Amino acid sequence: MANTPQARKRIRRNARRAEINGSRVSRIRTFIKAVETAIAGGKKADAEAALKAAQPEIARGVAKGVMHKNTASRKVSRLSKRVASLG
Repeated sequence: MANTPQARKRIRRNARRAEINGSRVSRIRTFIKAVETAIAGGKKADAEAALKAAQPEIARGVAKGVMHKNTASRKVSRLSKRVASLG
């Protein structure tokens, strides 16, 4: 258990940050899911629009520190490749 005032404060702060970061990650997943749904439906125009909306959200996740830059780059690359392969 936390014994110092600073340690108690860090516990409170960490809980708040975890809540905020969790919502950020969830938001990113939702945008990615929209792209994947459009891909599964075979709708290239919708998939491109969803990907265009998801890219800045993923980049924001990197800037806020909830996602590693290489992870974000890999996700965008793989989604882009799948969207491009739609007929």
